[in-house]
Amino acid sequence: MSPRGAGSAGRERRAEGPAWADELLAGLRRSAPGASAVALAVRRGTERVVLADGHTAWRGGTPAGPDTRFEIGSLTKTFTALLLAETAARGDVAHDDPIARFLPPAAAPHLQAGRITLLHLATHTSGLPRLPPGFLRRGAPAWFSNPYADYSPADLRRALTRTRPRAAPGTRVRYSNFGVGLLGALLTRAAHGPTGPDTAADFEQLLGDRVLGPLGLTRTDCAADGPQATGYWHGRARPAWRIPALPAAGAVRSSARDLLAALDALIDPAGPPAVPETLRTALADVTTPRIALPRTGRRIGLIWNIRPRPGHDLYHHSGGTRGFTSFAGFSPQTGVALVALANTSPVLTGAFIQRAYLDLRALAGEACR
Repeated sequence: MSPRGAGSAGRERRAEGPAWADELLAGLRRSAPGASAVALAVRRGTERVVLADGHTAWRGGTPAGPDTRFEIGSLTKTFTALLLAETAARGDVAHDDPIARFLPPAAAPHLQAGRITLLHLATHTSGLPRLPPGFLRRGAPAWFSNPYADYSPADLRRALTRTRPRAAPGTRVRYSNFGVGLLGALLTRAAHGPTGPDTAADFEQLLGDRVLGPLGLTRTDCAADGPQATGYWHGRARPAWRIPALPAAGAVRSSARDLLAALDALIDPAGPPAVPETLRTALADVTTPRIALPRTGRRIGLIWNIRPRPGHDLYHHSGGTRGFTSFAGFSPQTGVALVALANTSPVLTGAFIQRAYLDLRALAGEACR
């Protein structure tokens, strides 16, 4: 279990900000009791604050800071969306390209109607299941540590040929790690040719070259062997998350400072002067609403969830691994953004993510008044 008696050293505030930001950090800390470290980054107009609380591990860790790396799980998908949009801006792919364009004929899934496009993968409307067929059985022995670690790109290709979509493409939103993981592999193939490599290392290189590097995100990558906080699940330390077959769905690590810089670029695509034009185009493209959800008013961009609010919209996404929980959100109209990271696994109540979302909503609402 978490060392409740770790003493003040385990809870020591490593950075102090304005009172309102300290209060936000304290609230996030209370919503993640199993975490030894919590980080917060906030943009409020021209004001930016990055804070961290605690240590990178319950025992033997170093003080957490703005550049401490956390596994961000499904927040990875927002970077994959940028890679899709950037590749499209180059003219190498189009959003409505069928996935069969990048696959050998025998590798495409069997469809009774329609065709799956890259846009379907990026909006969770492909009809593909959440996980590849057979994955649960393969991953069950390591379910509470890392079920993805021994699942290879070759396993993914074999599973794809056995896949039967659950709905016709474009007819239903169904969240799919399988779909976005496949999207990353297809973008890698688009860069190298249809018979080219599509390994995790190839995806990481492509993402770094076209998105992470140009945005100046020096603490963001997929490296499982790099320095990062220790993750915890019910108080037990977890091994570093490895996801070799589906890196585009959840392999990225990042810091509060880097993630806020990414949100800055999304709020103001014209701002960073060193960003290439193709990436500038991509930053605007990913925030364009693509899907409207019936009866809710909610929409989906390229990966990002969009909730309309009076006078503004909230873009948000969350992530989790066996040892980490993450949230990022922003409001383009108000210039507000918020990042929240904790080194403990998500809980069924979603307390940490819900707290972060409510904080984002409140800050954006205040900015609208």
